[in-house]
Amino acid sequence: MLSPERIQKLDSLQATIRYQFQDSALLNKALTHKSYVNENQQFLKDNERFEFLGDSVLDLIVSGYMIKSFPSFSEGTLSKIRAAVVNETCLAGLAREIDLGQYLLLGKGEESSGGRNKNSLLANAYEALAGAVYYDGGFEAALEIYLPVLEREIAQYSDSARFLDYKSELQELTQVEFNCIPVYRIVNETGPDHAKQFEVVVIIKEEIRGRGEGRSKKEAEQKAAFSALEFLKPGSRG
Repeated sequence: MLSPERIQKLDSLQATIRYQFQDSALLNKALTHKSYVNENQQFLKDNERFEFLGDSVLDLIVSGYMIKSFPSFSEGTLSKIRAAVVNETCLAGLAREIDLGQYLLLGKGEESSGGRNKNSLLANAYEALAGAVYYDGGFEAALEIYLPVLEREIAQYSDSARFLDYKSELQELTQVEFNCIPVYRIVNETGPDHAKQFEVVVIIKEEIRGRGEGRSKKEAEQKAAFSALEFLKPGSRG
């Protein structure tokens, strides 16, 4: 049975995340660290099972969003972005944004050692909270809460990935198959300084294998790399 003080504290967190639990005991469990269980009432359950569930929930939210939003990204690039978002540092930062540490139930040892501000503990609690939301309200409830903040984090990495993806993929391919790296060359520039258009070719083994145009050199190189990859795909080569 939760105390009135604990219920009031949990109500504060629910207001912050804009989700009202049908079963507040699930929320309390998500915020219960094993150190608290070990030092207090043994019939309590810690948040590790919810942490396990929440990790998968966050992975699915991120993966589903990226599959729809970045159809041109390779599996490798999508995996790298997901790993950059669903990791300890990022999740701990998101936990701090909602001041999650203040709601945790910790043992005296963890409390005295600064557990409320530990990255590992905060990230685990953030995952556990996601797991509890999913368990209580289903995937749509979790999606509504977590997609907006995760989308913001994804954007930080996807912007750079747009220009690194095809170029990196092409370089890996040419190093393995041709023992060389691609060379990019600007062959044309048009338009005024404030609205230039660049045309780039990519040369592999002294032959032009791709061509691309863009409003920046990076964008043109990216498109040229994509063009080369399409040419070099198995079944496309002459």
